[in-house]
Amino acid sequence: MPRPRLSKNEDGRTAIQVIDRLVSLLDALAEQPDPVSLKELSGRTGLHPSTAHRILNDLVTARFVDRAEPGAYQLGIRLLELGNLVKARLNVRDAAVGPMRELHRATGQPVNLSIRQGDEIVYIERAVSERSGMQVVRAVGGRAPLHLTSVGKLFLAVDDPRNVRAYATRTGLAGHTKNSITDPARLERELTLVRARGYARDNEELELGVRCIAAAIRDDSGKVVAGLSISAPADFIQDEWIDQLCKTAAEISAALGYESREG
Repeated sequence: MPRPRLSKNEDGRTAIQVIDRLVSLLDALAEQPDPVSLKELSGRTGLHPSTAHRILNDLVTARFVDRAEPGAYQLGIRLLELGNLVKARLNVRDAAVGPMRELHRATGQPVNLSIRQGDEIVYIERAVSERSGMQVVRAVGGRAPLHLTSVGKLFLAVDDPRNVRAYATRTGLAGHTKNSITDPARLERELTLVRARGYARDNEELELGVRCIAAAIRDDSGKVVAGLSISAPADFIQDEWIDQLCKTAAEISAALGYESREG
C-alpha cells in the first residue's frame, strides 16, 4: 500500500496532503455566504478541478459539505452539529466546575459531570477528594452504557420512545451486575419513574457497591446536554442529597441560559 504524500505547511510541519487540500476547500467555502461553484473553488484553492471535485464528493458523503445545486457547494450541517457539541461541552464544563465543588463539599462524595455520546455517557469532569470514602473507578474520559447509569437514564427518558427501543435492540441491554436492567419493558418502567421524579437513580447496576443519583442539565433551548450525578457507597447514599443535586443542576442550567417554567 503506497504511503500518503506529505507536504510542508506554512509552519514547516509535515501534513498529509489530502488533509491540507480538504481544509483549504472548507476554508474557501467558509469565506463565502452563498454556494460556491467548483470552478471558483478550484481557482481559490489552486486545486485542479478534478481533485477538488473528488474531495468535495467525499465531504458531501460525510455531510461536511452540501451540494446546493449541480456544480455548487456550501458548508454542511454536520459542521454545525459538531460545533454545537464542542460548544456545549466547553460551556457546560465551565458553568459546572464551581457548583460541582460546592456540592462535593456539602455531600463529601464524588460529583460527576457527564454527556452523551452515542449509546454511552462520557465523564467530562469530576469533583472528588480523598475524604470521599470511595475509590473512583471511571476517570474523566471514561464511558459507560446509558441504561446502566443514572445520567444515561436521564438522556433515555427525554429521547423518543422509538429511539429507546432501537437502543435496546442495538445494545441488547447487556448487564454488568445482578441489578442491571436488561429487559426493555423494565427499562421503560424505569424511564417513566425518571420522568415523574425529575431525577434518576443507579442502584448498583453498573458496579456492585456503588449507587448514584443524577439530575439533568439543560441549555438555553431546554435540551438536556449533560447530567450531574453523585456517586456513593451503596449503604451510604442519602436521599437528602437529591434536593441539593437538583438545585445544583438547575443552577448550572440557568448559567447556560435555561429558564425554568416552574414557579
